[in-house]
Amino acid sequence: MNSHHYVLLFFAAAAGGTVNSVAGGGGFIAFPSLLFAGVPSINANATSTVALWPGTLASTGAYRRALSVELLRRILPLIIITFLGSMVGSMLLLKTRQSTFDKLIPWLLLGATLLFSFSGKVNSWVKRHHSESGPSAMRTAGITVLQACAAVYIGYFGAGVGIVMLALLAMMGIENIHSLNGLKTLLATCGNAVAVVVFIIARAVFWPQALVMIFGGALGGYVGAWYAQKMDPRSVRYIVIAIGCSMTAYFFWKTYIRG
Repeated sequence: MNSHHYVLLFFAAAAGGTVNSVAGGGGFIAFPSLLFAGVPSINANATSTVALWPGTLASTGAYRRALSVELLRRILPLIIITFLGSMVGSMLLLKTRQSTFDKLIPWLLLGATLLFSFSGKVNSWVKRHHSESGPSAMRTAGITVLQACAAVYIGYFGAGVGIVMLALLAMMGIENIHSLNGLKTLLATCGNAVAVVVFIIARAVFWPQALVMIFGGALGGYVGAWYAQKMDPRSVRYIVIAIGCSMTAYFFWKTYIRG
């Protein structure tokens, strides 16, 4: 690591924190920047998770007024399964061979980019969704199983999963968009908290890089929150999608063409 790498990571984290506060998708910037700085892919994923988690936690606090006790009780099964699923996913990541994960990176980025690209349509569906009563026990069980799969993905990679959780929460009969976003952020915070603990215990985090990115992400999140009302979220989304597509194409070329 040289000074140029630290500058890259700081500004990448600042950019990631900014877009997270406006439209989400900061992982598309933070994770590849660590790879470009020479951090091995599994360690880069772990370090990126640790670096961006404080910003996610802060976002959860910002939604506290939209999170009632009744709502938290309703999604308690999802919270529990998120803790368990993320633990499985993060441990699965640490068990994955470095060479195998390197080959998975382009596909993970592709899947995350596609999820993020369709987030606008899912958000529109969520806003139109209305439920006069809560979900049945059978539906709750099905949603919990799907959330378990999402939680494993959170621990393993995580990028783009927020839009899946938003749809699942809407299926739970939650109508208020602020409550939906708050609960989605809460679930992501819970899942990533488990992953952070697992990665720290396993010593998978590169701390010099993580600390630089934590400061950068905090700055970017603060600036992004300040400008959020002036910025067009659609424009930011398009930028994030373009970055996701570029990173996906680059890592497909690097992994399967250049070799």
